[in-house]
Amino acid sequence: MYQELIDKKAKLAVIGLGYVGLPIALEFARKISVIGFDISEKRIEMMKQGIDPSNELEKESFRGCDIVFTNSLDVLREAKFFIVAVPTPVDEHNVPDLIPVKKASETVGKVVKKGDYVVFESTVYPGCTEEDCLPIIEKLSGLKNVTDFKMGYSPERINPGDKKHTLSSVVKVVSGCDAESLEEIAKVYELVVKAGVHRASSIKVAEAAKIIENTQRDLNIALMNELSVIFDKMGINTYEVLNAAGTKWNFLKFFPGLVGGHCIGVDPYYLTHKAQELGYTPQVILAGRSINDSMGSYVAQKVVQHIIEYSGNVKKSKVLVKGATFKENVSDIRNSKVADVVKELKSFFVNVDVEDPFADSGELMHEYGFGLVNSVGNDYDAVIITVPHEEYLGLDDNYFASICKPHALVADLKGIYRNKINNRNYWSL
Repeated sequence: MYQELIDKKAKLAVIGLGYVGLPIALEFARKISVIGFDISEKRIEMMKQGIDPSNELEKESFRGCDIVFTNSLDVLREAKFFIVAVPTPVDEHNVPDLIPVKKASETVGKVVKKGDYVVFESTVYPGCTEEDCLPIIEKLSGLKNVTDFKMGYSPERINPGDKKHTLSSVVKVVSGCDAESLEEIAKVYELVVKAGVHRASSIKVAEAAKIIENTQRDLNIALMNELSVIFDKMGINTYEVLNAAGTKWNFLKFFPGLVGGHCIGVDPYYLTHKAQELGYTPQVILAGRSINDSMGSYVAQKVVQHIIEYSGNVKKSKVLVKGATFKENVSDIRNSKVADVVKELKSFFVNVDVEDPFADSGELMHEYGFGLVNSVGNDYDAVIITVPHEEYLGLDDNYFASICKPHALVADLKGIYRNKINNRNYWSL
């Protein structure tokens, strides 16, 4: 398979061209022939014009690439090596939503042929690839894994907004259904991953490795968030504590904040879901999730308490929320916990304005029921800086004084203005 791809006698297809799939497709397209497949005709047309619908890649990224963008199964059928990179969210009850990955499996089942390879990159719980996806492919194709086609799993490690830790610079974990497939899949990924690949012993091991990457971060951030609540009650600043503790060589540097997005705030639920299916209820992981999921409400309540103390009239109060995306310098609003802050504030009848230089107002309205203001006012009772976008880093004391009432609170969740706000009340996690 590897040699066929190198000689361009075979094509590689990427199914799902979002934050993960498109960078992978374009990277491979600089080396081999690629088919980029997505069910959205609108997205396909944008990519044909060299536009990344996710606003992550510049137009230059499309140049010099041997790639065809399509939503046609007939075109997709021309490929012999398939990479599935569709999203794996959770529903409103934090239960894994496997609809996208199962639909993608149906697509693969309709086009896979004898001798083909299928590699999943979507983040799932251990066992999902072989127990949930593979049966769909085998049923629709009439083919059998190992004997007719080869299955593998290579967890994505794309970090939106990160220009340093890119696909080629981060070690790629790969796995296969047998020794032969493992080597072929590894060689294919080595074409584009300069940092090299790690050969996992099984598909389940590779799936589990991806899950615990983000579960570990989630738990560490949960600890920081809980510490911030405790230290706030003690009247000491969490960031000052962390700076002091960080002078020890083995102290792990994590920080408090809202934990959203499609990875850290979602992946642990895939692991806990599978564990509960097996009769075990995780305690530490779910405790961390509970803490992180509660932080939006906690922040809003701290702001409301300040308004009650200093102005008394919550219904006439105005709060500006700066930042609506799930992290800094990206347009991605998926699972943004800023929405929790806005929702909680509005439950107290606070008037809320939201602004963000990266987010799309229409997407926010569709997803969360609120949009962005066209211009920032000058009479806020509080300003909450939820996301440290680059545009916010240069703001100073005079700026906040110009948009806030004298009694206003500057709630700086990531501590970027610590020791810089003197003319207004200041608080951080």
